[in-house]
Amino acid sequence: MTNIRVSLFALMLAAAGLPLYIHLPRYASAELGMSLSALGGLLIGLRVLDFVQDPLLGKLIDRFPNARRLFAALALGGLAAGFALVFTFLPEAGRIYWLAGGLALLFTAHSLGTILFYGQSVAIAGGEAGLVRLAGFREGGSLVGVLLAALAPTVFVALGVGGGGYPAFGLALMLLAAAIFLLTRPLWAFDGPETSPMQFSALREAGGIQLLLIALVNALPVALTSTLFLFFVDDRLGLPTLAGPLLMLFFLAAAVSVPLWSVLVKRHGARRILPLAMTLAIIAFMGAAVLPEGAAFGFALICLASGAALGADMVILPVLFSSALSRAGLSAGTAFGLWNFAAKLSLAIAAAGALPALQLAGYAPGEDNSENALVALSLAYAVVPCIIKIVAIILVARLPQEVNT
Repeated sequence: MTNIRVSLFALMLAAAGLPLYIHLPRYASAELGMSLSALGGLLIGLRVLDFVQDPLLGKLIDRFPNARRLFAALALGGLAAGFALVFTFLPEAGRIYWLAGGLALLFTAHSLGTILFYGQSVAIAGGEAGLVRLAGFREGGSLVGVLLAALAPTVFVALGVGGGGYPAFGLALMLLAAAIFLLTRPLWAFDGPETSPMQFSALREAGGIQLLLIALVNALPVALTSTLFLFFVDDRLGLPTLAGPLLMLFFLAAAVSVPLWSVLVKRHGARRILPLAMTLAIIAFMGAAVLPEGAAFGFALICLASGAALGADMVILPVLFSSALSRAGLSAGTAFGLWNFAAKLSLAIAAAGALPALQLAGYAPGEDNSENALVALSLAYAVVPCIIKIVAIILVARLPQEVNT
């Protein structure tokens, strides 16, 4: 039952991660009339808030270890209220300010829940040896959450719901957050080993600082492709009716691959497996760059390969970081505050960099775009992520030898 609770809590957190960046560009432009530049500026502004609050939230969790259930309630309550405000009950007057407030609430609640959850990993797993198994259930649940949240608006539209399906989407996630809090309360009763306050010197010696850098760099390609996925499928490939099924295929491939990556890591170690997964992602990005318009089958294969590579990222890197903290005997809250910030910073860099750049190149979502604008979209979606993944592989090769759970 513990494993199911882990998957459920991960599912809810995941719904407030990548799906937001998949839906926000279309929701903001089509339903709210915002420009891509304005949205990119809003997101980078909110990430400035994260820069301050994520480490502080981690310290708060470390400072009050007996308040874990309260923190979980605040996190899921914030997600429920934030989704409802942003997508369902957004007032007409001062809409941009309410949107900013709702997103700030969502991001803060997501930060609190993620830092709390990942910091509790060793306690729930029963020690360092159980981390890979725990990661399989955690990241499997995360991918199901991403899949459900990514597809939900499309499903609601198919059921006849108006507003692009977004009002029903917000309401459904609000109710889901409340239900998952009730189901997962026992997770916060586990007690972990005694730890010391987080020290950067000890974290650096255990390889944690290098892992934080890898997490940031390695997340950028996924952030870019997630932010631009619907634009690429709709306008570059000309397959708007297949966007939902292709997105489902991508996340299904990631979810199915999680047990396989877990087994491979146990047998061969993360240092060998992670670069192979990154290479698979590069091959997928290269294929996407040369696809012609209408290449549904070719892009389906790319979704399978890139989705499988995402599964490896989600399993391996958090396990390596948790193991580094365990070896160093460090409190996890502050450290995972930094980890969470690195992950979200990558999403903000992608949105704040790619969206205004595409607008400058003349790209407009859903419009009759020039060849140059579509080339710019292809470069941002496929070529730039490929280059970044190569950098990530180099960083993995330079990790200390003991970082090999």
